[in-house]
Amino acid sequence: MIDYDPFAYQLHADPYPTYRRMRDEAPAHYSPEHGFWSLSRYADVRRANKDPAAFSSEGGVVVEDISFALPMIVGMDEPDHGRLRDLVKRRWTKRRILELEKPIRELARGFLDGFAGRGRADVMAELAGRLPMAVICELLSVPARDREYLLDRADTLVLREDRVNAVPEQSREGFRDIYAYFDKLVAERSGAPGDDLLGELISAERDGVISHDELLGFCFLLIVAGNETTMKLIGNLVYYLDEHADQRARLVADPSGIPNAIEEGLRYDLPVQLTARTLTRDVELHGQRMRAGEKVVLLLASANRDERQFRDPDRFDVTRDASGHLGFGIGLHFCLGASLARLEARIALEELLARLPDYRVDREGAHRVHAASVRGFATLPVEFSPA
Repeated sequence: MIDYDPFAYQLHADPYPTYRRMRDEAPAHYSPEHGFWSLSRYADVRRANKDPAAFSSEGGVVVEDISFALPMIVGMDEPDHGRLRDLVKRRWTKRRILELEKPIRELARGFLDGFAGRGRADVMAELAGRLPMAVICELLSVPARDREYLLDRADTLVLREDRVNAVPEQSREGFRDIYAYFDKLVAERSGAPGDDLLGELISAERDGVISHDELLGFCFLLIVAGNETTMKLIGNLVYYLDEHADQRARLVADPSGIPNAIEEGLRYDLPVQLTARTLTRDVELHGQRMRAGEKVVLLLASANRDERQFRDPDRFDVTRDASGHLGFGIGLHFCLGASLARLEARIALEELLARLPDYRVDREGAHRVHAASVRGFATLPVEFSPA
């Protein structure tokens, strides 16, 4: 019997052997302990993501019950999903994102300046965590003095207890604090919204396009999804490029390979391990009947390691053609911030490898986050020749 429990600390060390067993032995796996199904094969996960009529997001996209949270676009089906996406999608075009390259690079270099001369640093605390948060806060015009506070609050949101399917009080407090912060910021801006992203959202509320709760939910999502997932992506890449020193040397010699390395990093060890859906009708798959109203976990990370789709999937190869990976989802809920995440990760790696090409990860000091949906490092100390 396969013991798949996304809340189990033991699983978080390396979930991929469990995923392989699930793909081979129970591709439609039911957890009687937690009451949800899990799909682990690439074809099944892709198909479910592209069928929002049967696999609805309305019941929540995580395995925990977060019904206390304010409405967010990731937890909406049409027409509400399209209404919110249309409101902001022009801000996330590839052209507009590329216009951010210069200020993002200046931020990355500034963070590196802070520790490059020391010979040791925690990549998560001093680069990977700070860069995405700074960028999102710039987009939302959050005052610089408040950014460390929001980063601290965001870090509490993914904390979970061992084998407990519930959001602990510390995380709930983080939700409340972030809502309260943006409620106050919106009130301060309401007299003169401006033409930045937050100003557009405030104007949309004034025009009746979105509700106040939807506005706060959108700000919350940007702070969390725009920060947490990208920081874990950067940290994972730093870790695996140290583990595979020959591939890091290839990128140091030829940085043009970094964008492809990012796609392989997304395929190999995805920061967002899963997303959840709720069935609107009965679905039969692999001899199992999954019934309407039941929750189904779509194991994106397992799909990206499915040997039915990717040859030699457990090998990290920065030259691999990783196209087709599900790192940013697919279909209706394809990640709005995909271009921004790719840009931030590329700049972070370009600057880090140019400045500190000989860094070494202190594996004894590296610790992973214990979270059901997110995989990555809480701390990632590295040592290097001071630059």
